[in-house]
Amino acid sequence: MHDALRQWLEQHLPETLAHLKSMVDLNSWTLNAAGVDRVGEITADLFAPLGFTAETVASTHPSYGRHLVLTRRGTGPASVSMVSHLDTVFSPEEEQRNHFGWLPEGDRIYGPGTHDIKGGTALLWLTLKALAAHDPERFAATTWQLFFNSSEEVLSADFGEVVRSRLEPGARAALVFEAEGRRDDVRKLVVARKGRGTWRVTVHGRGSHAGVTHARGANAIAQLAHTLQQVHGLTDYSRDLTFNLGTVRGGSGLNRVAEDASAEGEFRAFTPEAWNHGRDRLFALAGPGVIRSGTDGFACEVEVELLSKSDPWPRNAGTDALYEIWAASARETGMPLEAEARGGLSDGNLLWNAVPTLDGLGPSGDNDHCSERSADGTKRPEYVLPGSFVPKALLNVVALQRLLS
Repeated sequence: MHDALRQWLEQHLPETLAHLKSMVDLNSWTLNAAGVDRVGEITADLFAPLGFTAETVASTHPSYGRHLVLTRRGTGPASVSMVSHLDTVFSPEEEQRNHFGWLPEGDRIYGPGTHDIKGGTALLWLTLKALAAHDPERFAATTWQLFFNSSEEVLSADFGEVVRSRLEPGARAALVFEAEGRRDDVRKLVVARKGRGTWRVTVHGRGSHAGVTHARGANAIAQLAHTLQQVHGLTDYSRDLTFNLGTVRGGSGLNRVAEDASAEGEFRAFTPEAWNHGRDRLFALAGPGVIRSGTDGFACEVEVELLSKSDPWPRNAGTDALYEIWAASARETGMPLEAEARGGLSDGNLLWNAVPTLDGLGPSGDNDHCSERSADGTKRPEYVLPGSFVPKALLNVVALQRLLS
């Protein structure tokens, strides 16, 4: 079953990988706006022969590149949105320092963005090209909207507004082409993602001479160390609520009792209830600290700030209905499949409550956000498995046919 489609996909895999290489060879670090925009241009050129017209939208952040929207109007009422992004986390200097570029090796292809997410964009193209070739009437009847975030790696919230303001009424789905999960031979699609809050804890103490008037001081670093132990203890695995301590700084000299100290980190949770619980527990740590001056009891003061918020994408009926379509198609194509709730964020967090959303439609690989390679093999950079493209494109095409039938 589907032998002709599978054979067609295999014939077009070399072309797909060539397109992927053209994107990987261009640095598109989020802060390299020119590189991001250039990847957007070649992405628009890639989809133009399929009938897509391009719109670019300036990011609200002046240092980021332009979001890209590609549209192909259909003759019927159905519409589907597909989502990827243009940026990566690797600066040009990091790529050069670690000699990190396109490198086929065995059953892997190493390189920046091969897995996250330029490989997803290439697979998106292969999926739509195959659908156009094998089911041209359905392809032509559907309005396709492709949205490419210029700054997903820094969680740019403005992209959500770009998508929401352009969604066709009654859109069937938003399909996010982040990489699939894997458990042995079982592929995983993403049906929920954690939300994230970033925070800063600042401690104001009282400085003093470390040798002459040590007792007069109230050491902000000592208080911060105590408070960070409390923050660390807020992790509650029974709620899938995690707190991470990210950066710490404080003090201004070895001969001074530290008057100020601060730390930043994040917390994540799958449900709004758990996220709110974590936020409330974090803010409860603010106020007078336990570290005090030995002379007059002057107490350190603890301040807590919420720096940013990305809402959770919880399990929901719309996503579950989409997953069932892909699960039925997986059974039809003989592909083991299961649902996954993933801790990392994606553009799906911005869209799930506006349109039914499914994630993990991209290829397989690993080592996202890593560029280092060691001689002993303990460090391996990001890679994609080219052998995952044809089976996943086959699944996506069959599922899209079922979705649009």
